[in-house]
Amino acid sequence: MFTRNVMMAGLLALLSVGGMWNSQAADRSGRTDGYGFGQAATDRDMQKWNIDVTPTGEGLPPGSGTAKQGAAVFAAHCVSCHGPNGQEGPMDRLVGGIGTLSSPKPVKTIGSYWPYATTLYDYVHRAMPFSAPQSLSPDEVYSVVAWLLHQNGIIAEDVVVDAGSLPKIQMPNRHGFVPDPRPDVPKN
Repeated sequence: MFTRNVMMAGLLALLSVGGMWNSQAADRSGRTDGYGFGQAATDRDMQKWNIDVTPTGEGLPPGSGTAKQGAAVFAAHCVSCHGPNGQEGPMDRLVGGIGTLSSPKPVKTIGSYWPYATTLYDYVHRAMPFSAPQSLSPDEVYSVVAWLLHQNGIIAEDVVVDAGSLPKIQMPNRHGFVPDPRPDVPKN
């Protein structure tokens, strides 16, 4: 009985001290979240995260690149994961597969599956290379995008890819997705 009372008293003391610490920390920081750390994000903080690119090209930065320039960027930053031609792996295959989506073994690549070329810029910029995301310059991203589009037979090698031309590139699977609103999903 004595041990149980001592344990209960100790637990109450810990809870009281924890509650006082949280309220004191909140008072010092000016925050009302009770934890006393962090700060509200400023517009400048948020701008650093505003890196998305829409299918229309909104959000694409200035810069440009060609497939020839992209070959060097791909060789320097992408080969170890995707192979020299974008097909060998060990990570996702990026090239080929056009015309296989309706087959029993579809090959989903940039050329066969992706509906918008701008999504390719968005993804490469945001997430690649895997070991150092967002480390490529806009020119390097445009160049590797051009190389990948050329490798998939979507653009010629000498096409300059930039914020004006990229949204106009028609991907082979451009109309392969169900538009919003989906006819099979009831409206609320």
